[in-house]
Amino acid sequence: MPELKTGTDLVPSARLEGDAVFASLKGEIDLHNSPAVRTALLDMLNKNQPKKLILNLSQVPYMDSSAIAVLVESLQKIRKLGGKIFLTDLQPRVKGLLEIARLDAIFGICKDEAEALTK
Repeated sequence: MPELKTGTDLVPSARLEGDAVFASLKGEIDLHNSPAVRTALLDMLNKNQPKKLILNLSQVPYMDSSAIAVLVESLQKIRKLGGKIFLTDLQPRVKGLLEIARLDAIFGICKDEAEALTK
């Protein structure tokens, strides 16, 4: 399981397993720091071209619309590669935001990383 460099504390860990990239996000993601998350995620997608991007959001208590935009842009990128994004371990506030925006229908929402791997 090679560890991947992310270049930001907001994405403290990432690893490659087969055709899947696993990344953990940490902290509140908003207009001020979402560009760093965008850069980290798009770099991982460009370098590894995975079929699955599995994002663990257990340490993300809040995200605003700029963070959602980063997730949607990452989804567009990985779809061009024939892949999917799965969001795991969502905190209630983040899960509610995704449901209100009806984005739970376009992202794979999973209980944990193990469930995401089976999809």
